[in-house]
Amino acid sequence: MSSGIPRLVVRPSNKHIGAQLVRADPHGDQILASAHSSELKEFGWKAPCGNLPAAYLTGLLAGRRAAATGVTDAILDIGLHARGPGSRIFAVAKGAVDAGLNVPHEDSALPNKERIQGQHVENYSKKLAPEAERYKRVFSAYLRLKQKPEEIASHFKEVEEKIRTVSGEHQA
Repeated sequence: MSSGIPRLVVRPSNKHIGAQLVRADPHGDQILASAHSSELKEFGWKAPCGNLPAAYLTGLLAGRRAAATGVTDAILDIGLHARGPGSRIFAVAKGAVDAGLNVPHEDSALPNKERIQGQHVENYSKKLAPEAERYKRVFSAYLRLKQKPEEIASHFKEVEEKIRTVSGEHQA
């Protein structure tokens, strides 16, 4: 990239999401900082790693690590993924912005606070009876990880606080 500004490269899969701060170099890209949603377990995350709250936390972690290396600006690189407003990709961007990175974006593209914290998951789980088959099917990943979906927002806040104390370990 000719601007010299690092890219915030976001790559989601069905079960995980990765974020890297990458600086283009003629001899090969340099990874300045990175985070992967599987790392959230180190901070006590007990919910699935591919959902919107996990995406935000991954962006927050990548942003904290980038800031520790002196990176202050980044340009969002979503590759060939769709740019749906409020998506996991923009949740990662919101996490990086909240960590202090300057990432140009439209505020309307970012998910709102309630979705970032998993309030939508909580609300839906409370509509279903925990003994119902639909509840067990929809929230099977949560139940397998022994995390009640109706408690995801409070769990999110606990993990977010732990990530906010990160000073930059596991740089890239």
